[in-house]
This record gives sequence, C-alpha cells and structure tokens, in this order.
Amino acid sequence: MIIQGKAELETLVGQEVGVSSWLEVTQARIDQFAAATGDTQWIHTDPERAQASPLGGTIAHGFLTLSLLSTLAHEAIDLQGDFAHRLNYGLNRVRFTAPVKSGSRIRGRFSLLSVTGALGGFQIAYTATVEIEGLAKPALVAEWLVRVVES
Repeated sequence: MIIQGKAELETLVGQEVGVSSWLEVTQARIDQFAAATGDTQWIHTDPERAQASPLGGTIAHGFLTLSLLSTLAHEAIDLQGDFAHRLNYGLNRVRFTAPVKSGSRIRGRFSLLSVTGALGGFQIAYTATVEIEGLAKPALVAEWLVRVVES
C-alpha cells in the first residue's frame, strides 16, 4: 500500500495497511541464518535427522522468521514523505505460534496500531502477522515499533 505521509498514515490507525507477496523459506536460507547466528541445532540444519522428528523436516528459526519482517514490510508498505530515515525501534510482544517448515512460503500482514510523536519524528506501532501458505495458524504475531525521523 502506498501511503502519502504522516497525515494519511494517521487516518489508517486500526486498519490493515499492507500485505506482502509470498516468500519461500528455503533450506539454504535457514542454513545461512544458522551459520550467521551460530544456532546450528539439528532441527534447523539436519534434514535427514529432522525428517524422523514429529515435525517431519527442518524448520526455520523463530528469529529468522522475525528478521524477515523488514523484508516483508518493505514490500507491503510504501510510506512516502520527506523523511530522513526509518529505524527498527523494537518489539513490545512477539509470539512464535507455528513452525515454518523448510520450503514453506510465508507472507506478512501489517495492521496499524498507532502513530505517536517521538523525538525528531514519530513512532509507528504495527501488528505484524506472518502467515504460512496453506495453514490457518500464523507463524508469528508481533507488535512491532518503527521510528520515522523527519528531514
């Protein structure tokens, strides 16, 4: 969704403001995340062993799914205006509600909770939901904070 500045953004509080395209979570991506973070637990990195687990295969790290919020949001929400930059300010709440199996496709849905003043700009709070294609239960639900610094 294209949003023209802070004034329009404020009119959208309480509404869904963007949905990304589907993104495949490949084993290669999972392995790269495991290498980058040092979290090489077998449920993420050993497809043969994971096949015999109750999950039936490897799964993405919850923090990998969380880290993809920026990518998913960048595609789903186009906030335009005279802004110096945007910063990931943090999360108030995160729940990993379902595992993302290797090869699954995910997408992000973003609803606007609030727009409040902040030093040098404003803060946006979103409910971010990461859906797994074909499943009713989402992989992740979070309250995500983004700071926008005005020029």
